[in-house]
Amino acid sequence: MKSNASLLYSFTLVVGDFLALMTAFVGAYILRVSIDHRPIAHTVHAATYLEIFLILLPFWILTFGLLGLYNNTIYEKRFTEAARLFIGSFIGLLFVVSYGYATNRIIFPARLVPVYGFTLAFLLLLIFRNLARTARSMLFRYDIGVTNLLIVGNTKVADELVMGLADWRLSGYRIVGIVGSKEHTKGRFSDFKVFDSFEAATAKLRVNDIHSIVQTELYSSNQENNHVLEFAQTNHIAFRFIPGNAEFFFGNIAVELFRSSIPVIAVHQTALFGWGRIVKRLSDILFAGILLIIASPFMLLIALINVFASGSVFFRQTRLTRFNQKFRVFKFRSQYKKYDGTTPEEAFAMMGRPELAKQYRENGDFLVKDPRVTPFGRFLRKTTLDELPQLINVIKGDLSLVGPRALIPQELDLYEKRHAILSVKSGLTGLAQISGRRAISFNERRKLDVYYVQNWSFWMDLMIIIKTVRVVLGGGGAK
Repeated sequence: MKSNASLLYSFTLVVGDFLALMTAFVGAYILRVSIDHRPIAHTVHAATYLEIFLILLPFWILTFGLLGLYNNTIYEKRFTEAARLFIGSFIGLLFVVSYGYATNRIIFPARLVPVYGFTLAFLLLLIFRNLARTARSMLFRYDIGVTNLLIVGNTKVADELVMGLADWRLSGYRIVGIVGSKEHTKGRFSDFKVFDSFEAATAKLRVNDIHSIVQTELYSSNQENNHVLEFAQTNHIAFRFIPGNAEFFFGNIAVELFRSSIPVIAVHQTALFGWGRIVKRLSDILFAGILLIIASPFMLLIALINVFASGSVFFRQTRLTRFNQKFRVFKFRSQYKKYDGTTPEEAFAMMGRPELAKQYRENGDFLVKDPRVTPFGRFLRKTTLDELPQLINVIKGDLSLVGPRALIPQELDLYEKRHAILSVKSGLTGLAQISGRRAISFNERRKLDVYYVQNWSFWMDLMIIIKTVRVVLGGGGAK
């Protein structure tokens, strides 16, 4: 790759992390030894302390590297980056403590020094990383660190790439050319150079002006495909290929040897398999059990009120979860019993107001004064208290704490990619719920569900749970 922007940025992160860690532990020493006048447990001279950390910090940085904190893929994943920084800081501190134990050498003059050091290190690393990210984005505006990109292909993905990367001052990518039929691209890419063939593009563009090539479709001729790849490799240009059948490559991908000799690409429908499913199930049981115990008094009170408000405590409905399995979801009743088992369209038709169905769907499956909902039910929905009984479903294994929204069969039949959504358990909360679900359409919410399924990680679950708490406490319930 002719542009060294990514390498320079990674080097900056390494140096910045080293300085942040050094500053943190020097600061911890000063806080406890120089500012805090209480007696210290051991006498460790400042020069000795500094010397030890100068020797050990490179191994700490190596730990960060092994955690992927210097990979290009981590740059825009702020929550993942923060989580790995926390883990890396903890592992690094354990390494320092282990070194002291193994060498029988006293490193910290007092027990509070490592505590101060760890806290300061994590905070300074977060601050530095965010400042570095902001500085990198600002440099794009001055044409510093921008990657020149050649897009090859006539596909929809190519269109999306052009639209998403059009402003190089924001994206950091300057599109120097698009290889595709001029008839196909006519009028859509007037701001960019369009070439009928790859040969035409390489003839008109200087090799040094191309930093990266993205091919979005395979040509019918293998020779032509090989020509694109060989050109990139010969001229040391970064090359990426986005398959025309992009759906095939969503999920978790691994390169494996089939029968010990043939390399194959294994595509899993979801990243949630193997150990991930075990960890997720154990955490569901643990956290749902704790929440159920805490919520029991409130649930008993709601049940008593509901008996008088709507004549029954629970609302049960058949919904879908992993592998098309049907289950009965538990919720506190929030709507009148006569509308049980009906879709919104059917219910509004029953009351002679079918026009409300269109308003309901256009408003993100929500009406300000839904006539199906009881007065107490509105309070339950606004506070999300109506969903507390679903903790029972989580413990039973019907649901997970985090996952795609559990939908009734009639609703899910409306979405063509339901097979992807149903490859994992449905959840109490999910990306759609924390992304302003009342402000986005049904199809957009399902796209978020599919994204979750294909990109699951434990850290994503943790992020969604934290944001869900924030949404609920902020009054962002179902209303």
